[in-house]
Amino acid sequence: MYTIKEVADKMNVSEHTLRFWAKSGFFPFVKRNENNIRQFSDNDLEWVKIVKCLRSVGTENKAIKKYIDLCIIGDSTIKERYQIILNTKEKALQQMEELKQQLNLLDYKENFYQNLIKNNLEDEWNPMNKMQPEEQAV
Repeated sequence: MYTIKEVADKMNVSEHTLRFWAKSGFFPFVKRNENNIRQFSDNDLEWVKIVKCLRSVGTENKAIKKYIDLCIIGDSTIKERYQIILNTKEKALQQMEELKQQLNLLDYKENFYQNLIKNNLEDEWNPMNKMQPEEQAV
């Protein structure tokens, strides 16, 4: 059994986030000990993994709760859960494409600045270098 702190460290999620998720009903089987402290089992960690995955791509809490509820209902909901996973995957792929585009821009800027540094050049693209002294803020 794991405490919320141990789960937070193990899963790289803040304790605050885990408590919020628990209050949202995302971990339906987490038990509490005699001191009312949450005790996560290895099975509960699987719930944490899927919630973390769904949240990481921006899935709304309401949709996550629906997914959890469908899991609890059982195998009769497999097709619905499958559709949620497909939709989430599509969203993740779109985000990945956006990140690739951002990385390409960062690569370009990295090379641009390396060239400026290597050749001791001024940054002609920086609008501050085009301003007259009286235009620059003090």
